[in-house]
Amino acid sequence: MGLTYEGAGVSLWAADAWVERIKGLLGGRPSQRRNVISGIGGFAGLYDLGNGKALAACCDGVGTKLELAKRLGILRGLGQDLVAMNVNDLVTCGARPLFFLDYVACGSLDVEALSPILESIVESCEESGCILLGGETAEMPWVYPPQGFDLAGFAVGIVDIDQIVTGGNIEEGDLLLGLRSSGIHSNGYSLVRLAVERARLDLTQPQPGFQLPLGEELLRPTKLYVRAAMEALSTRKVKGMAHITGGGLEGNVSRIIPRGLRAQVDYSSWDRPLIFRLLRELGIEEEEMRRVFNLGIGFVLVASPDHLPEVADALARCGEEFIVIGRVSGT
Repeated sequence: MGLTYEGAGVSLWAADAWVERIKGLLGGRPSQRRNVISGIGGFAGLYDLGNGKALAACCDGVGTKLELAKRLGILRGLGQDLVAMNVNDLVTCGARPLFFLDYVACGSLDVEALSPILESIVESCEESGCILLGGETAEMPWVYPPQGFDLAGFAVGIVDIDQIVTGGNIEEGDLLLGLRSSGIHSNGYSLVRLAVERARLDLTQPQPGFQLPLGEELLRPTKLYVRAAMEALSTRKVKGMAHITGGGLEGNVSRIIPRGLRAQVDYSSWDRPLIFRLLRELGIEEEEMRRVFNLGIGFVLVASPDHLPEVADALARCGEEFIVIGRVSGT
């Protein structure tokens, strides 16, 4: 039997059950639904501000990628990871990021060690067109070891209510347009660590075919998709967008596909980055690879074939290429 996420200590079933528990708790409280356009379960929550505007908000972290970064002393990229995991979710509903908040919890506050992360957060906010508005730094020696820390981020954006992208108008025959990832991004690292440690690979040395040491390849920062998404949205031809995180391509794209339809992904339509081929060789079965990792496609847009040239031109304006990775079909 191959290596699995469950075997690495992460239960996607428990995560789904937890979300359902939250939905049940909030669903029975009308006060918690006031002005809510969409809440738990989407990539971002939407709140009706009035005057035709809505706020979008989301929260995410970097997961156990932190532990690998600490082990190798390569922390700077975690700032971009943190911002990207939030703003990439935020833009899927059509919202323009406004501001970002960060939360740093640590055992002992090491200003010099953590400063590169902060610098990367600010730079990534600038690249995404938003500001770092504030945050919280909590020093908790009884909770974390001296060198231990964790990160969380919160992004807020704004969108015209009549421009919210829901996927509700997606139809059979629409195309799935994949934007390449920079690597693993920030999901599946518990499974990555299990695979690498069992194979006893040296993180400080390149693997065959790689230019960088394995550890650096694994820690490539999560790609920011805000500029590409905003350009594509300017055409008003994008029907849906999905950030490919935990759950893989089908698990995330299915979140925006209307009932009665399904996303058919052609996994042979692009070349997988070497890092995913290596993980497959280390004993992770193909089904599990598809369920956990982005496999080289970090963001997906859905558009009609008739509007493909307009969306392609918009993406080209910001230097982004796409791959048609599949289409929407009937069930």
